[in-house]
Amino acid sequence: MQIRPLNLSQRRRAQRGVSLLFALLTLVALLLATLALVRSVDTSTLVLGNMGFKQDATSAADQAARKAIDWLTANSASLNTDAASSGYYASTQELAADGVTAKPPIDVTGRQLAASTNRQLIDWDGNTCQSATTGTYNGCSVATADAGTINNNNARFVIFRLCSKAGNYLTDTSISCAKPISSSGANVTKKGEMNYAEQPFAGGASGPYYRIVVRVLGARNTASFTETIVHF
Repeated sequence: MQIRPLNLSQRRRAQRGVSLLFALLTLVALLLATLALVRSVDTSTLVLGNMGFKQDATSAADQAARKAIDWLTANSASLNTDAASSGYYASTQELAADGVTAKPPIDVTGRQLAASTNRQLIDWDGNTCQSATTGTYNGCSVATADAGTINNNNARFVIFRLCSKAGNYLTDTSISCAKPISSSGANVTKKGEMNYAEQPFAGGASGPYYRIVVRVLGARNTASFTETIVHF
């Protein structure tokens, strides 16, 4: 039996199927690479967008803190008592009215402490803290004030006077407050000088510190929390 070798045209026809297979495999590989690239770009764009919304919300929080400071200035004569409807508390809310009994810690975001922890929650949404994780806590004991809409972001704040309990700290010696260092007995002329024999900042008599906590809700459910400490 004699076997005839395939001529050139016959060999080309025999190889066409193999070339098509390799071409299809290449197209599939390119398709997968393209999908991976598109997904990577979409993810990066989403992350950058969320970061932008976060920065925008944080910027709005600064303006909300300024509104809280304006409220403190306008109500400076009545800061010894709570004004829950305005989001103001004349103490840190860590002790009961007797100044002795400890109260549960405040969970500012509703997620700082475990849901099973006895805690106080801030009612940011005015819905009895339904947005917080469920668990055992001391109710929604802290109310907030509406700072309005800032650059299309909803802002609210709460203010705590950093004192052990409400009342006039000038006449009630049982009230302890966090206050700036007094300048009495020191002769400081160089602000910020690294000298342990003298106090770094000179200042006259001033009131206690106030802690301003702001929450801002922005686009895509972005939430930003900031804290500001001020004194007058």
